[in-house]
Amino acid sequence: MSSCMSGFGSLAEEELSEGLARLRSEHPGLRAQMDGLYSLTEKIAQDIDVEENFDKLIFKVKEFKGNLDPHSEREEGVLFPMMGAYIGTTSGPIAVMEYEHDQAKSNIASFLDNAEVGGTTTDEKKKLTVLVQNAYLILTDHFNKEENVLFPMAERMLSDLEKAELLRKIKDIQ
Repeated sequence: MSSCMSGFGSLAEEELSEGLARLRSEHPGLRAQMDGLYSLTEKIAQDIDVEENFDKLIFKVKEFKGNLDPHSEREEGVLFPMMGAYIGTTSGPIAVMEYEHDQAKSNIASFLDNAEVGGTTTDEKKKLTVLVQNAYLILTDHFNKEENVLFPMAERMLSDLEKAELLRKIKDIQ
């Protein structure tokens, strides 16, 4: 699905309007959190302090979700519909982006729903960490697509008035 977005090229960060630059600037912090989550899943897979690391993983996934949710809302609730007015939302880049958001969120929700039940064995905990790893892989690729394709596309597509509206609306989402 990503090949449909490959021909658009990227822009340097300073070439993005303020709203798009803000969305992109949220990625490094989210990536750092994702790296920490992935590191914990690797420790669990290697049987390193499984109980302690699994409890840390639950806490860190909740913390990450608390940061990811408003970022996703800024994209899903503001940017994607604005772009969708030009390129549609049922297929193409916006459909791909929304699908990836749904997949990552589903993996995170499934992890939290099952991890917090308690009484899970070490093997079950290891299997649950795969959900976090899946979210990590999806979001890593997703952020790259946004930074290299979607945000530059939006920069070229949206009018100055729309870019100002984008900034105003994303500032309202906490």
